[in-house]
Amino acid sequence: MLEMTPEVQFALAAVRQASWLAKRIQREMTGESLSKDDRSPVTVADFAVQAVLAYLLQQHFPQDALVAEESAAALRQPENAELLERVVAYVRILVRGATPETVCSWIDRGAAAPTGRFWVLDPIDGTKGFLRGDQYVTALALVEEGSVQLGALGCPNLSPELEPERNGKGALAIAVRGAGSWTMSLDGGNWRPLRVSAVDTPARVRLLRSFEAAHTDGDKIAAFARALGANAEPVRLDSQAKYAMLAAGRGEVVLRLLSPSRPDYREKIWDQAAGALIVEEAGGQVTDLDGRSLDFSQGRLLTNNRGVLATNGRLHAEMLAALRQIGA
Repeated sequence: MLEMTPEVQFALAAVRQASWLAKRIQREMTGESLSKDDRSPVTVADFAVQAVLAYLLQQHFPQDALVAEESAAALRQPENAELLERVVAYVRILVRGATPETVCSWIDRGAAAPTGRFWVLDPIDGTKGFLRGDQYVTALALVEEGSVQLGALGCPNLSPELEPERNGKGALAIAVRGAGSWTMSLDGGNWRPLRVSAVDTPARVRLLRSFEAAHTDGDKIAAFARALGANAEPVRLDSQAKYAMLAAGRGEVVLRLLSPSRPDYREKIWDQAAGALIVEEAGGQVTDLDGRSLDFSQGRLLTNNRGVLATNGRLHAEMLAALRQIGA
């Protein structure tokens, strides 16, 4: 059974509150977004959730560092005063007395160096899915000396059984190294252990893949499926919700190939830490495209890794061979 350590209790409470807030913002917002330099959208929810998580971490583990995706630099610009006002209004729902200054300072706490013991956060993983009213997660993980020790995913648009379900109860998934992966409804209830599927026939493999073409190489994914002999139609959804579904046996493989337009791209640690541990503790296997374990000791990027292959473990070697066959 899941041991309720202080870290587990914090992660569960923080991700549950963050997911509730994100769900409310998704329901109420009208689609406005701010574009970062790389043109990916940043919503009010990204900023508000990161601020709330940073505030809660400060209350429970003030000595721990936070490594997170967002920066408040854009919010501090005069032309974004209205956006900042909206972010602060949402933060105040959970943190009374929040001000523009404190909200920006909490967001910027995420700029800490990823060394020693630190928490890593993606406040809204799958922002484009969020804007479509579809799949996204809040992803939180605890890393100690380069090893992910705890991972939690708040999945507002997955059912408690970890299947796509918009406007339902939502799901919470958590893993602790050596203690398994578990899930329950975001509303609470009983814990249920997660276990990857027992599929060991290539033709039955179900691929969980992103909607976003820029995130991968669609042609090589099709070639990979042919090389493997997989016949099932891919399941498309954004974010680390794919990892939650893989851990629950709702698919057999998550593949992050390198986009032809960005051959030197390296994954950000907040896009992988929580989900990877949840898959591994559910009995799956996660490596890069060359079969190496993901190395979270190199900073904010997985510098020593090229892409990601996450599977139910039973066909991992065959999938690596298929990747070599297509030159991925």
